[in-house]
Amino acid sequence: MTTLTEADALDGLRDALGLLKDREQVAQRLLDSSAKHSFDPDKELDWEAPFEEGKWFWPPELVSLYDTPLWKRMSEEQRILLSQHEAAALASLGIWFEIILMQLLVRHIYDKAATSAHVRYALTEIEDECRHSKMFARLISHGGTPCYPVSRVHQHLGRLFKTISTTPGSFTATLLGEEVLDWMQRLTFPDERVQTLIRGVTRIHVVEEARHVRYAREELRRQMVTAPKWSQEFTRITSGEFARVFSVAFVNPEVYTNVGLDKREALAQVKASGHRREVMQNGSKRLTDFLDDIGVLRGVGRRLWKSSGLLA
Repeated sequence: MTTLTEADALDGLRDALGLLKDREQVAQRLLDSSAKHSFDPDKELDWEAPFEEGKWFWPPELVSLYDTPLWKRMSEEQRILLSQHEAAALASLGIWFEIILMQLLVRHIYDKAATSAHVRYALTEIEDECRHSKMFARLISHGGTPCYPVSRVHQHLGRLFKTISTTPGSFTATLLGEEVLDWMQRLTFPDERVQTLIRGVTRIHVVEEARHVRYAREELRRQMVTAPKWSQEFTRITSGEFARVFSVAFVNPEVYTNVGLDKREALAQVKASGHRREVMQNGSKRLTDFLDDIGVLRGVGRRLWKSSGLLA
């Protein structure tokens, strides 16, 4: 079967969401936005201010153990401490994911015209992600918690994924890593119960990630129309498997040990928690609706997404 060319995609080609947008026009708008709304976290945030007494490091409703029997036995102080360690674990997860994303973006633009707006925006996004990773690392160090790297198995799976991923697979994984955390951060930065520094970090991340999501969504739409059938099916399967990895990596078990909880009991209660399942599915819904519309959530891939717990 003949693969559609990029020229075909620009000539009135559409998917379930409508006409595909011109790649260069999208990128130029994102470049213009980047010029107006980009931040230097080292200068924008007050890293010298102490943390505020009694404030959360993550909205309590988003903490993994919220509303479980174990949560109800914990003191307020221990709950806030858990929120601090989970914020550090999510920042650690964010660094791991963004390092993967930067490598995937470099692969994506390797053989494309360096003078195009599409490539220039990818390089701009890499700049953003470098700043975000440094910001997250500084946040972890500032809080005095450990860094929480993903497991060695997940590190190796990430290395394998970077090697075998197709372009549509890369952008599907990009959206998975960005949109669930984005949903949580949009609840975090306006929440006055949360530490001022955390709110500042999440505000910067939300503003800049909105451009990254737009870039990835538009490119994935194009890829799911123009890529060969085998690549589309491979994307469905690999994205479902990545969803399974991501859903497990989202909670680092060591946070429970480090706040004085029994790790096995905590993990069992998180797994059984209806509230936690609802949080993760709500955080994924905007993404899974989009992926469903453009044909990613089909067949084996859909079953894998369901088994991850991110798709109802």
